[in-house]
Amino acid sequence: MLRPKKDKTTRVKLTKDSIRKARGIFAFLKPYRGIFMIGWIFLILSTSVGLVFPFMMGQLLGSGSASQPASMEESVQLINLQNINDVALSLFILFIAQAVFSYFRVVIFTNVTENTLRDIRKAAFSRLIYMPMDFFNKNKVGELSSRISSDITQIQETLKTTIAEFFRQIVIVIGGIAFIFVFSWKLALIMLGTVPVMAVLAVFFGRFIRRLSKEAQDQAATSNSIIEESLMGIANVKSFTNEVFLLNKYGKAIEEIRNLNVKSGVWRGLFVSFIIFCLFGAIVFIIWKGLLMTQGPNPELSMQDFFSFIMYTIMMGASIGSLPDLYASIQKSIGATENLMDIIHTPSEQQLLKGKEFPEISGKIDFKSVRFAYPQRPDMQVLEDISFTAHPNETIAFVGSSGSGKSTISSLLLHLYSNHEGNIEFDGHEIREIDVHHLRQHMAIVPQEVLLFAGTIKENILFGKPTATDDEIMAAAKQANAWEFIQSFPDGLETQVGDRGIQLSGGQKQRIAIARALIKNPRILILDEATSALDSESEKVVQDALDKLMVGRTSFVLAHRLATIRHASQIHVIQQGKIVESGNHDELMRQGGIYKNLVELQGLDME
Repeated sequence: MLRPKKDKTTRVKLTKDSIRKARGIFAFLKPYRGIFMIGWIFLILSTSVGLVFPFMMGQLLGSGSASQPASMEESVQLINLQNINDVALSLFILFIAQAVFSYFRVVIFTNVTENTLRDIRKAAFSRLIYMPMDFFNKNKVGELSSRISSDITQIQETLKTTIAEFFRQIVIVIGGIAFIFVFSWKLALIMLGTVPVMAVLAVFFGRFIRRLSKEAQDQAATSNSIIEESLMGIANVKSFTNEVFLLNKYGKAIEEIRNLNVKSGVWRGLFVSFIIFCLFGAIVFIIWKGLLMTQGPNPELSMQDFFSFIMYTIMMGASIGSLPDLYASIQKSIGATENLMDIIHTPSEQQLLKGKEFPEISGKIDFKSVRFAYPQRPDMQVLEDISFTAHPNETIAFVGSSGSGKSTISSLLLHLYSNHEGNIEFDGHEIREIDVHHLRQHMAIVPQEVLLFAGTIKENILFGKPTATDDEIMAAAKQANAWEFIQSFPDGLETQVGDRGIQLSGGQKQRIAIARALIKNPRILILDEATSALDSESEKVVQDALDKLMVGRTSFVLAHRLATIRHASQIHVIQQGKIVESGNHDELMRQGGIYKNLVELQGLDME
């Protein structure tokens, strides 16, 4: 089971296990390791060039501001001017080199990242689509979708920019420290004792301010929900004369917003004061000490080196300030990668239910003393000692109230769960011995609530047999009594059905589902209360299509409306997971038991 999805604001604690799982991403980077290494070479080159910039800029500023003795000759002044021009030209060459290196670094990292994420998306979805049903019972669909979207987006930013920036800032800090020690070890120690400390304190201070602001935003969202709910349910508010109650509730919410924002304002004021006095004060202190070292007949520091020192100090301060956020992003990416690797490394149905592909599945099925409880509720037995035999081309009906176990039988037929006790045999072969994909290729289901995929009618019918021709689609649609309404649409088979088939009526969706089953031409058919949600007119058309569909197949009908199972070969009445009555319609009516009572309760004339 996957770990719960963490909130974006939650810090991800790095552990050996999480890092070990996250290393699984290197398997997806491996095919692109050659070009990825070239990208790193360009990153090192661009970072190294960036480290030279403060030195050159300092030399340029120092050359321009260096005081010259009044007795210096004209020729020396020309040499100094020429030196300024040389430094400026060198800086432009430096910028061109860094621009070229950065361009290739960005392009290569983007290329490698997108190729890697494409492979991860494909691997994750491939694994998800083959997961056993119990996996989806334990994990929310929204959370799983998030793994493929938001988690991959987090990884995308990290691979493309964050890792490169983190490396660059580390190199700048280390390289900067080395340079400033070369210029003046005394001034370097003073700088390292003040500026980095102040920069780190500013980062954590800023995070605290952002957290207060987020709390105020959350409280504002709560107050907005009070307004929305009150106005949407205004009739109930007025009916119960609860206007004052809601006003008080809203008043408390906005008072909390006011308090949080005032508190945030106080801390923001302190933050601004901290920046002005402490951080800027530390920089002024460094400049003051450095200028003192440039004075006197034997200065400890030249003006050029002093300006270079200041440039490195500014660059290092910015780098140190950015490191905590970059590290936090990498932590989040490790958590996101761990989540994806959990999916990719979870065993799929193909691995768990791998069996043999028997040449023929005729439709003979035996349930022998089958007991079943859902894995997440092992103490609640859903099926108790279920036994029956279905012969090829027979229609087997299951009757019972909601929760009696009918749908569970259909789930076991489809081998959606494999933790049952007893035996389920297809043509004498236990279901666990049969390859699950091979088994389902011989089966089709028409459920009560039909799910149509966003797309055209044609695409939804083709879901039953992707290789079907247009003639096969048309034949299936006609046999399903769907061709008439399909032709009435201006776009015919190319008509868009909308999200989950919202643009079609219930009866139309059922007939599309029947056409989908027909085109698959299964040996075993499951009808899970396929007409229970339809009006009488739609039910008649759909039932006629179902009667055509069941011809020549072993059919299992899970029924609520008993009129649909009058001619079933066998009817099993289920109560609390047990078969309490069995026989055909006439036999059960003569017994005068539960089935007959159900027929009479529904007011049916089925004699």
